[in-house]
Amino acid sequence: MSENGQNGRRTVAAICAILLGIVFLVSGGWKVLMPFQTGELLEQAQVPAGFGVLGASALGTLELFAAVLLFVPQFRRWGGLLSSALMIFFIGWIGYYYHVLVGHECSCFPLIKRSVGPGFFIGDGIMLLMALAALFWSPKVRRFRVPAAALAGLAALAVVSFGVNAKERQSVQVPTPLIVDGKPENLAHGNVFVFFYDPSCEHCDAASKFMSTLNWKDTKVVAIPTVNPQWAESFLHDTHLKAGTSLELAKMKKAFPFVDPPFGVALVDGNPKETFNQAQFNKPLPKPDLQKLGFVE
Repeated sequence: MSENGQNGRRTVAAICAILLGIVFLVSGGWKVLMPFQTGELLEQAQVPAGFGVLGASALGTLELFAAVLLFVPQFRRWGGLLSSALMIFFIGWIGYYYHVLVGHECSCFPLIKRSVGPGFFIGDGIMLLMALAALFWSPKVRRFRVPAAALAGLAALAVVSFGVNAKERQSVQVPTPLIVDGKPENLAHGNVFVFFYDPSCEHCDAASKFMSTLNWKDTKVVAIPTVNPQWAESFLHDTHLKAGTSLELAKMKKAFPFVDPPFGVALVDGNPKETFNQAQFNKPLPKPDLQKLGFVE
């Protein structure tokens, strides 16, 4: 191959690597810095319940590592290899669960909404071709210590971010007083389960019906509609869930942020002991976790 042809390929590889590196930098940084929020999205994408946060931290670390390798010319070939593997993984995962996820937002990147469908595979296919260009048209890697140090540093960042986010979530206290059934109540005493739901959501409906069969002992259940508060009374009546209703969504969601309902928070004397994401409301969940907390028999 002529020198001009080789330089042209390396220029194309560099452009593809930089563009793809920006994508992974944003996506990976979002996952590492907000592991609980992005973990909730991963569980909606069929990651097993309870593993979303860990998956977000690990996946975000790999995406950031791929971005670093893609940005540095000496390590670009490895960046192409890692990003190719990541793109194949993403395409394979969505393809395997396509029948479940089709039409849903993939929520791969902050502020960008993409629905799972044929267009998803076209977009990811283009990014895979960019990764392959970086892999095959970049020079060989001759240094190994720097990438290893970069990976270790990014892993440490993910661990610190997870710890900070976990501490923040555990230190939050329930806003008091809260208006429940039209009266101010102090939820900072005893066991309280706060259930956020969308009255028109089939998943929320099924979760509420299942929870209505549980023996809540002395646990107080407070249900908060995320939309259409005028349907709150009929929703609880139809699902037979014995719960008080609060319409102070803004106040409670600020204290306990989440992406989509159903979502739950288990409080003991006003302190959050565990949160329950959408994926944790699939029968027989959340019963086992609530039993461990002593909220139900």
